[in-house]
Amino acid sequence: MYDGNHLAHRLAAAGAPDKVFATQPARPDITYAALFEGAERIAGVLAGAGLAAGDRVAVQVEKSIEALQLYLGTVMAGGVFLPLNTAYTGAEVDYFLTDATPRVVVCDPAREAEIAPLAGNARLFTLGADGSGTLSQAAEAREPGFEAAARGADDLAAILYTSGTTGRSKGAMLSHANLSSNSEVLRDFWRFTPDDVLIHALPIFHTHGLFVATNVALLSGCALHFLPKFDADAILDAMPGATALMGVPTFYTRLLDDPRLTRERAASMRLFISGSAPLLAATHEAWEARTGHRILERYGMTETNMNTSNPHDGERRAGTVGVPLPGVKLRIMDGDREVAQGEIGVIEVRGPNVFQGYWQMPEKTAEELRPDGWFITGDQGFIDADGYVTIVGRAKDMVISGGFNVYPKEVETEIDAIDGISESAVVGVPHPDLGEAVIAAVVRADARLTADDIAAALENRLARFKQPKAIRFLPELPRNTMGKVQKAALRADYADLFDRSDRGSTQPGRGK
Repeated sequence: MYDGNHLAHRLAAAGAPDKVFATQPARPDITYAALFEGAERIAGVLAGAGLAAGDRVAVQVEKSIEALQLYLGTVMAGGVFLPLNTAYTGAEVDYFLTDATPRVVVCDPAREAEIAPLAGNARLFTLGADGSGTLSQAAEAREPGFEAAARGADDLAAILYTSGTTGRSKGAMLSHANLSSNSEVLRDFWRFTPDDVLIHALPIFHTHGLFVATNVALLSGCALHFLPKFDADAILDAMPGATALMGVPTFYTRLLDDPRLTRERAASMRLFISGSAPLLAATHEAWEARTGHRILERYGMTETNMNTSNPHDGERRAGTVGVPLPGVKLRIMDGDREVAQGEIGVIEVRGPNVFQGYWQMPEKTAEELRPDGWFITGDQGFIDADGYVTIVGRAKDMVISGGFNVYPKEVETEIDAIDGISESAVVGVPHPDLGEAVIAAVVRADARLTADDIAAALENRLARFKQPKAIRFLPELPRNTMGKVQKAALRADYADLFDRSDRGSTQPGRGK
């Protein structure tokens, strides 16, 4: 059986309770013992509020140690943790609360008046970034200690809603076994031990910051530099006393812009991990040249946690997401047919990490989760002769132009290799003759670079049907909180670009 105290028991047995779990800016350090004592108090508050096994706890709060204790306390009480992006509006929160029907809702004190009418019959608590709020007040009034609820391996531990860029957001149901199995594999695969100190600057409403960074730290018994958000100054200050950093590509590009990032400053570091969005080969190369470390890129998603990783020991290949993790099977499919090595198709995965389905969406679950356990990720990629997986884009992002398939990643790689380009994003938009046309949104490092210059550079590098029919320069690409480029937003912005009433805008060199 799985119970909410199993981590605490294992750490206590290892003699770790008095070890510092996290240091944090402007707040006291917290030990493992204090972390779990606070979680037990919160579990008692939740149980007292009527939370029963399987009930949902919806949480939209700023990052804090108390928010982590709320996560652990929910699990201890037998509840299902439902973290919500702090950027969600009231209308978006209303959808999630209506869909998930939580027993308890926890929000930031500043949003209490807005969220209260949406909570319905749920018990509402508040929790601020500084640890204040009615939840903390109720927890402090309780005696320490809580008898954790017994839960089965397949019982739900969390529901995480997907971004919903192609329709209604879907609640991915994750079991205790899904989370524990993946965290244990990552701990071992990435060689985390109690001697590690992890810089944690990720949000904790997302798989990366909550189930990867936090759970790996808890299972390994290591310490955290717990930062409220990405802060280059704070990360660079923490680096000499740390051993690992988990981040998104934006972390690394911004740190590279700082001259204080040196080999000497990174001397104690053993591992830099990147995920949640593709990392450019140029960033790999610049990081290695500056620090002497090669970034480890991995691949995961809300429904599966982590699926693949470049090796800790061995070649970390830029442009790939490594090999399937132990216990995870991966295949490349074209419908119901597995394609040959090196061919592009849709990535499917199977393993103990794969979720239980979508909350209250049996039809959608049946579409994406095969009866034999294979999950259709919707990502397109291929496997090379050495078993390394390369992702070329989302199936929905593939452009079919004049009957030919265009994989955005291939075009982006060529554009990004041009001198004076910082990054690019390629999407397909409606075209009266071709069905879809390839267009590129480009961020320039050199303002003198023109669309005609880019078109000329691509002329002998890509087949004509792959070359962008229009190039638009942006100050930055639209991204979500995890740094992932929002291609749906680009498609919406340029949906009318090739309207027949404006045929003059179809040339690559036209328009900025």
